[in-house]
Amino acid sequence: MSQAAAQAVVPYARVEQLREARSIVAHEGQALVDLARRLEMTFCDAIERIVACRGCVVVTGVGKAGLIGQKIAATMSSTGTRAFFLHPTEAFHGDLGSLGADDVMLFLSHSGESEEVCRLLPWVRSVGLPMIAITAEAQSTLGCAAEITISLGRLIEAGLHGLPPTTSTTAMLAVGDALALVAAQSRGFTPQQFGKLHPGGSLGRRLTPVRDVMRRGDEMRLSIETASVREVLTGLRRPGRRTGAVILVDEDGRLSGLFTDSDLARLLEQRRDEQLDRPIIEVMTARPITIREDAILEEAVGLLSARRLSELPVVDDEGRPVGLLDITDVIGLMPAEG
Repeated sequence: MSQAAAQAVVPYARVEQLREARSIVAHEGQALVDLARRLEMTFCDAIERIVACRGCVVVTGVGKAGLIGQKIAATMSSTGTRAFFLHPTEAFHGDLGSLGADDVMLFLSHSGESEEVCRLLPWVRSVGLPMIAITAEAQSTLGCAAEITISLGRLIEAGLHGLPPTTSTTAMLAVGDALALVAAQSRGFTPQQFGKLHPGGSLGRRLTPVRDVMRRGDEMRLSIETASVREVLTGLRRPGRRTGAVILVDEDGRLSGLFTDSDLARLLEQRRDEQLDRPIIEVMTARPITIREDAILEEAVGLLSARRLSELPVVDDEGRPVGLLDITDVIGLMPAEG
């Protein structure tokens, strides 16, 4: 056997590992598909309660369910629903003081019988806080105590003899994500609001309003549409960053077109030198694609990419230019060619 052929032989142990991994992922994936079909109107009841909540959604659970609860609380907080995680053990050592009269409790327990979680139920009931439960068994202690119970149904854990929480925690997380996102949608939560809550990193950059990135004032080249090409080009020298387009406006100051470096190159290539002393309106790109300054940067990048543009005028409600987005300003956010 050649060296290349020997290297191409995959050890049986690795084949088995890959087979098992695929089986686990497929098992959990199918469980989510089945769960999606089983969701009932109790989910909608939970959404109504969450959207109407004037305080916080307080998520609680213990063990692996508690870790899932922390993630659900974080997702809710990032999508416009005030939420935090309360550890059921720490609750009885002073953290009950973090609860408010307008809060809603969201309990997580696969069995619905977790001792630490169930200990909380009488106290929460005594202060009158609404209770939502995510559990496998609606008839469990937790399921019966909650005002609204979202039942996960019977779930078989994946891998290793079905012992570690796997499918059950995946199901809890999926339902928690659904609660967070549907509640956000019901509130009319916008990408702009999401951006305000995520100002850092590449995600924050994508959700930045166009107004924060666009060129404005002296950074733009702007001219009346009746000026000649030569007048426009010789009279619009600007310091600093140079854009590849001149923004052209009509007598009312509304955007009428763009004249780009490519338009100039086309005139010269076609030996239409006489056009240089004609009104630029005759050779400009009329009715260019525009964007609003309150749009998010991701939308602008999508336009630049889909329409293969280099410049994107930014206009106000009356169609007057207030800025310009140049492709060089957002090149790092452009999708890779593939």
